[in-house]
Amino acid sequence: QVQLVESGGGSVQAGGSLRLSCAVFGYISSTDCMGWFRQAPGKEREGVANINSDGSTRYADTVKGRFTLSQDNAKNTLYLQMNSLKPEDTATYYCATSAIDTFRILSPREYNSWGQGTQVTVSS
Repeated sequence: QVQLVESGGGSVQAGGSLRLSCAVFGYISSTDCMGWFRQAPGKEREGVANINSDGSTRYADTVKGRFTLSQDNAKNTLYLQMNSLKPEDTATYYCATSAIDTFRILSPREYNSWGQGTQVTVSS
């Protein structure tokens, strides 16, 4: 059973940056994808970014060019660097794993494990 623990959320002004971290505890198959999805109040969950087994990354159009996903395998940690933040990025961000190894952006429904989430609030 994998456990995912997110950190790094907070409150920033528009144009600012945050780096989210996800510590991974337990076993993850080498063929699994990992990624982030988010959920804003009153809105559906949205896939943000994911990285597949060969290290390829995919981003939602809403964050492309502003967010960067990376991983440190030695530390079992996944990162999401978020730059040029906008008020519409305000949401709870979840780190997640999926057994689907893909080259496209994952739907939140395609993840099978996720953490407790970390809140990101961007003010204008």
